[in-house]
Amino acid sequence: MAKDAPSHSGPHHVAIIMDGNGRWAQARGRPRLFGHHAGAKRVREIVESCPALGVKYLTIFAFSTENWKRTQTEVSGLMSLFKRYLMKEARALKEAGVRVRFIGTRDRLQPALAQLMSELETLTQDNDLVHLTVAINYGGRDEVARATKRLAQDVADGRLSVDAIDQETLPKYLDTHVLPDPDLVIRTSGEARISNFLLWQSAYSEYEFIETLWPDFTKQIFANIVANFATRDRRFGAVKT
Repeated sequence: MAKDAPSHSGPHHVAIIMDGNGRWAQARGRPRLFGHHAGAKRVREIVESCPALGVKYLTIFAFSTENWKRTQTEVSGLMSLFKRYLMKEARALKEAGVRVRFIGTRDRLQPALAQLMSELETLTQDNDLVHLTVAINYGGRDEVARATKRLAQDVADGRLSVDAIDQETLPKYLDTHVLPDPDLVIRTSGEARISNFLLWQSAYSEYEFIETLWPDFTKQIFANIVANFATRDRRFGAVKT
């Protein structure tokens, strides 16, 4: 291997904070929901591009535990958009070999939306080409708190010893316990923060913060970022010798 050649291939798991829908719409003199509709259409293109790029796992941040603070109009519009998207895309996702999972809690979601989510998970459970995970009513701190509570209950019930708890134990209680950690996290819209997304899982992820607003995030931009990933030197805390 040449001295400067990368020691790894492209990212196996990419997570995306899809930001900028509202600003994209406002720049066009349209309401924020117009931007969310445009952003939903972009999701399909990015999912379809994953196999050719070698991306097996794609996790997208659709709605955070903090997003409930937005106006009732925007929140209601987003929930209606989620329902329409799931109904419209379910069959296409199944036929494209995409397995869909949802992370976060469903207690605040409308029962009809929660039902659609469960149905889509069941419909696609045998697919394996791309694993699409959608974070809805999700927050990293909330996830870790819920995981810790379940872990503590197992200790209280005698199913787990305190001495058996280490950094390999807690991930088994996270929403993402069946997924590998993300290799690469992308955030669109120029904001350089992680906004409570995959806090535990992204400890050694590479990050890419780009100015592009999510509705303008094309498959070519995605491909360029994935290609650039292979040039990064990932040491996971070690010193390269």
